[in-house]
Amino acid sequence: MILLQATDLCHSYSTGDQQVPVLSGLNLTLHRGEVVMLLGPSGSGKSSLLNLLAGIERPQQGSVKIQGEELLSLSESARTRFRRRHIGVIYQFFNLIPTLTVAENLLLPLSLNGRRAEKGRAEAFLHRLGMKDKATRFPDQLSGGEQQRVAICRAMIHQPMLLLADEPTGSLDADTAAGVMELLLQQVRAEGSTLLMVTHSEALTRHADRVLTMRRGRLEETG
Repeated sequence: MILLQATDLCHSYSTGDQQVPVLSGLNLTLHRGEVVMLLGPSGSGKSSLLNLLAGIERPQQGSVKIQGEELLSLSESARTRFRRRHIGVIYQFFNLIPTLTVAENLLLPLSLNGRRAEKGRAEAFLHRLGMKDKATRFPDQLSGGEQQRVAICRAMIHQPMLLLADEPTGSLDADTAAGVMELLLQQVRAEGSTLLMVTHSEALTRHADRVLTMRRGRLEETG
């Protein structure tokens, strides 16, 4: 079943008086439950693509449909509501809220979706993380690997259909990254989510159902 269909996406950014093209008629199809890795050099437009698919930015041309919903026809506030309910985003540098505890960071997406009664779900995630005893700690009291584990669970706690990850292990050492990646894949498979993950590590592609490479503003499937 097709979950996401992006068609003819074109996007550029301004630098001085110049328009620098990033995406040039890009097409992408993601199916339910797929794990897809996205490779490409720095500056090739991978992060820009994730922002467009999440509805954070709007392309200058093209269409993004998620489960048949045309994302770009929605207002900014409607896109935000859609993202809160159906999309999870994981960043390289965690983006946890420093003034909230671990438990409060996990509960935030549920609260924003009016699901405050599901506190037990956050407790279950912390148990899976082996971090139940750190529920009341703040992000700066955790290691980098622990922060990224919390960030992964925060992105998935509301059971999103689509998970977008922008180099989630890029700031971690190799051993910590391996543990975080194992957790991420376990959660994705358990929840039946679709994962599109940007990475520079070709070693991680062995976990993928498909591997795509960004070249000249378009995607090419890699063997």
